[in-house]
This record gives sequence, C-alpha cells and structure tokens, in this order.
Amino acid sequence: MYPLHRYRSLADLTTAEEEALLSLGDAELIFSPRDTIRSQGDAVAGFYLHIGGWVASSIMLPDGARLIQKIHLPGDMLGTPSMVLARAADTLTAITEAVVAFVPFERLGAIYIGLPRLAALFAVAIQAERLALMDTLAVTGRASAKQQVACLLLDLHARLTPLGLVEDDGFELPLSQEVIGDLAGLTAVHVNRKLREMREAGLIGREGARVRILDLARLRALSPITPRQLQVQPAWLPPASFAGSDGHRKAQLERSRP
Repeated sequence: MYPLHRYRSLADLTTAEEEALLSLGDAELIFSPRDTIRSQGDAVAGFYLHIGGWVASSIMLPDGARLIQKIHLPGDMLGTPSMVLARAADTLTAITEAVVAFVPFERLGAIYIGLPRLAALFAVAIQAERLALMDTLAVTGRASAKQQVACLLLDLHARLTPLGLVEDDGFELPLSQEVIGDLAGLTAVHVNRKLREMREAGLIGREGARVRILDLARLRALSPITPRQLQVQPAWLPPASFAGSDGHRKAQLERSRP
C-alpha cells in the first residue's frame, strides 16, 4: 500500500483524497536488488508510486560514467521530472527489493479535474523536492566532506522516521560507500574516512549495514543546512468541497483507467 505520510504532513486529507491516492497506481510490481525499473531514454507514459524498498535515480553521462542523483524512499513518486519529456531523463534502479506501481498520466490528469485540492498538494510536494535539491546544491562542493556526509545522514533519518524505519535513532543504510560518495560528491575512500571520523568522535555508531546517530544535536550542528519547516494546509489550497460529488469524482477517475 502506498504510504501517505508526505501528503498527510501537508494537509488533512479527506477520505476521498486518501482513496484516490491509494487507488492511483496499477497493480504492484516487485523488483529485486539491482533490477532496472525504467531506463534513461525509455518512452515516458507515466510515473511510479514508490511503495516499498530503496530506489536510486541516476543519469548516464556521455563518457559512460553514472551519476546517482537521488535515493528514493517509500512515499515518493518516481520519474516525475520526465513528465516534460518524451524519453526518460534518468534510470530508476532498485537498491533493495523494491515495490512500485505505475501511474499513467491520464489517471493523474483525472485527479486535477475531480480532486483539485489533491492536485494542488502534488504541486506542493514537487516544490518540497525542489527545495531539497536546492539545499543539496548549496552544499555540494562548498561544504566540507564531513558536513556533506552529515547532511546525507540527517536527510535519511528525517525521511525514514515517518515510515517507522528509525528505532533509537538507528536505521538500515543499504548504500555502498561508492553510492554515498556519488550523492555527496566524494570518493569512496573519502566517505570511508569521514564515517570513521564520525564514529571516533561519538557522532554515529555502525554495525553492519545499520547506522545509529549517537548525538543528533551535534550532527545537526555540523550540517550547514537549516532544517526546513514546511507549511501545513497553505491558505491558498482549494477547499476540499471543490472536489465535487462522489459520483462525479469516481466517474472522472474511472474514465482514466484502461
């Protein structure tokens, strides 16, 4: 089932809006680690709801090098930047076993007609993603290596917490040092050195693939990014009553299905 925490954190969803989100995707698809969900250059006809597991978004550069741009977690929508393109801009790859559901663009379009407030929340969620990218770009190449690794760990901690995947400030980190280096703009050797320094300084603990933040306050103080507090129920959102009758809404959504 598609996690709704991102949208619930932005507004109080109506029953109709929750049902629309939960029924938006096709049947669930399961991918094994390292499986490709969609390749760069594939024809684009929709996007994916991210239901379970970890997924990487990457771009292949002209020289053949792969650049990992984002790690996706459940509740994300995968492949949405390619909505403005005929061919996918990135490759989506399962890091762990991953569960997704495909959403044709026509079905998304029906949401804009039948449930405009939910459609507005899609726009808000996309802007939140853009804000996160702005923060990442602000520190890449300017912050120290330790600060960049700290930012990554804090971001994962914050995104995994509402999924119930953080216990005693610890979480599974199924990322190789090469992948962490890609995300932070560092070499794998540099990542290894900074993680070791953080362990020795009592900032984090590590046992296998599990990382535990031992001093969250100190780690946050190390990050050059000020935590963002998103608006809840912005005043400009259309009222939920604009969604129309249940019968009209269901007809709109059903017409979008094959």
